[in-house]
Amino acid sequence: MFMKKYFIVLSKLTFLLFFISLVLSSCVPQKKIKYLQKKQAEDTSSLYLNRRAVDYKVQPKDNIYIRIFSLDEKTFMFFNKQSTSAGYNDYANDASIYLNSYSVTTEGYIDFPIVGKVYVKDLTVEQVKNVLQKLINEYLNETTVVVKMVNFNITIVGEVARPGQYKIYQDEITIFEAFSMAGDLTDFANRNKIALIRGTKGGSKVYYLDLTSDKILNSEFYYLMPGDIIYVSPLKIKQWGFAAFPYAVVFTAISTALLLINYFK
Repeated sequence: MFMKKYFIVLSKLTFLLFFISLVLSSCVPQKKIKYLQKKQAEDTSSLYLNRRAVDYKVQPKDNIYIRIFSLDEKTFMFFNKQSTSAGYNDYANDASIYLNSYSVTTEGYIDFPIVGKVYVKDLTVEQVKNVLQKLINEYLNETTVVVKMVNFNITIVGEVARPGQYKIYQDEITIFEAFSMAGDLTDFANRNKIALIRGTKGGSKVYYLDLTSDKILNSEFYYLMPGDIIYVSPLKIKQWGFAAFPYAVVFTAISTALLLINYFK
């Protein structure tokens, strides 16, 4: 009789230990969640050098927003795609900005009012501005040329709080700024292997980034490019459903075990 009770208690304890080990194995360690970890002990004030994204070259099918300003209001409006007294109100939403932008042809040209075709392929936004400024100066004095990329969109999918496509209204954006727009990564996100899909002349190419290492700050992919797609894959432990250590479950299991042992004494 005693051996039978002992066997029952031993079986239940074995099951309990298995359950606890399963719970522990399903927890996400901080090492997999923390960003920018140093692999070796270093000074807290480190300088990281990276290539900024301002060297993006305009490509066919890109859309460029161009606006010309001058002291001679009656004349300079002829160089703009739309001229109304509403001013900036015509460009208050994304659709208006897109419709009033200039599409780059497959040959690399934009068709600019009065000036005609302007070759912009493989030029940076700043270089396009300089080319247009030089051309406009032949017609007007005291002009200011504003050039912006309209199709600077990035897409973030996977283990983030708010996946989706985001429009960038600035010249550059870092990968951490992009994730902050998406509400940051979830606890289940695999920060060691972030997939960055970037279009190249030969097609799309996938690069894998490790956000847990501070080396990302030196990476050429620290600054994103227009059209980048970021996929955040889940950790394997997501199937167990625990994002943090389930103290309540473990304590309940231990309490139950103690009650069982006292019962069969």
